[in-house]
Amino acid sequence: MTDRTENPDRTDRAGRAERADRTGFAAVEAELAGRGFTRMVFELDRIEMLLDLLGSPQRAYPSIHLTGTNGKTSTARMIDSLLRAFGLHTGRYTSPHLENVRERISLDGEPVGEERFVDTYREVAPLAALVDQRSAEPLTYFDMTTALAFATFADAPVDIAVVEVGLGGAEDATNVLQAGVCVLTPIGLDHTEWLGDTIEDIALAKAGIIHKGATVVSAAQEDEAARPILERCAEVGATIAREGAEFGVLRRSVAVGGQVLTLQGLGGVYDEVFVPLHGAHQAQNAAVALAAVEAFLGAGAKRQLDVETVREGFATASSPGRLERVRIAPTVLLDGAHNPHGMTATVTALQEEFAFSKLVAVVAVLADKDAASLLELLEPVVDQVVVTRNSSPRAMPVAELAALAAEIFGPDRVESAEEMPDAIEAGVALAESDVPGELSGVGVLITGSVVTVADARRLLKR
Repeated sequence: MTDRTENPDRTDRAGRAERADRTGFAAVEAELAGRGFTRMVFELDRIEMLLDLLGSPQRAYPSIHLTGTNGKTSTARMIDSLLRAFGLHTGRYTSPHLENVRERISLDGEPVGEERFVDTYREVAPLAALVDQRSAEPLTYFDMTTALAFATFADAPVDIAVVEVGLGGAEDATNVLQAGVCVLTPIGLDHTEWLGDTIEDIALAKAGIIHKGATVVSAAQEDEAARPILERCAEVGATIAREGAEFGVLRRSVAVGGQVLTLQGLGGVYDEVFVPLHGAHQAQNAAVALAAVEAFLGAGAKRQLDVETVREGFATASSPGRLERVRIAPTVLLDGAHNPHGMTATVTALQEEFAFSKLVAVVAVLADKDAASLLELLEPVVDQVVVTRNSSPRAMPVAELAALAAEIFGPDRVESAEEMPDAIEAGVALAESDVPGELSGVGVLITGSVVTVADARRLLKR
């Protein structure tokens, strides 16, 4: 065996190449950020023009397209895991990311590498500049990452792409797909400033991803949301499978590290399915994911998927930032709930699956969210709350959030910290205080926004 020190030139070249890759990736990240991370322009003309110039990469593979208010990313990740268990090469596009933009674009379950990301960007960027010159508005950050994902999947190549909308559906950049299988997770009130003030308006926007001849897999919906979905299906001749009618969760039981499910799929019953995720909402997501994969693979009344392969696919599923345990003694959980529907699911899971003797919440939210409702939902299940702000420019000021929390929790149960590291430290100190013996029964929940989770994850992983 040759000692690496015997070939210092090769080691030095490898080191220089790695540093060059990182420098190139940092430059690309900066260029993307220059488009405005939160800038939104809901028009398909620009992304269609860019994809045409790229040779329509999104037509090189079939797709499963997901929309909804909550559960999209978890469901997309489960679909991805199931498809890989059946031997397919997958591309997955989800947003937002927790640590860096490469997480949005996955190949076979892993974030795309820095070198591939940079190479693809350098191919797309000159064409994007042409589109910017011809358009009244330049391409957005999300437009660009969408084009990068589709180009990466075509180049890989993948057998199937699992694509989550960014916001809404009809006018989202991903709606160039016209996918054969469309998935709708539960729809509720969120992003009302863009999608409308009613659940019906929001469902109408999200149902825009349903195109002619598609198979639609829908989670159980409120009547206000179900109506426009069914009308859209009738309008374009789509076939719909609904949770509670064609598929669903038959049984669930809490297990160490997750839950064990019996699922009614489109093709039959799948029992003893272990899912390493917490909460009834994740069981629902699992049922939706299974039905979507069945629809794509052609399972139904006359054919069931192999049960053991389904079990394997679910057992390897993950969803970072969704009741994710990152520390023990005290237990630290990260959860990206940012609207009342999502927080309701989180609180239910905490009550059903965790037996904390003391729980402290660290909360930071965006200014355009319903912070009062989030805090009201948390109040019965947490002993104290530490309010702070996350790194988003849209973050709610700490003083404003603290005033809301004091009204709901009472001043004695509220602390505040201007910076996330101080807030986490305060949360852990509160959880550990006045607790005799071991700390196995105490916990800290960090929640309120995906940005909050991302900030906390970076700090805690350090």
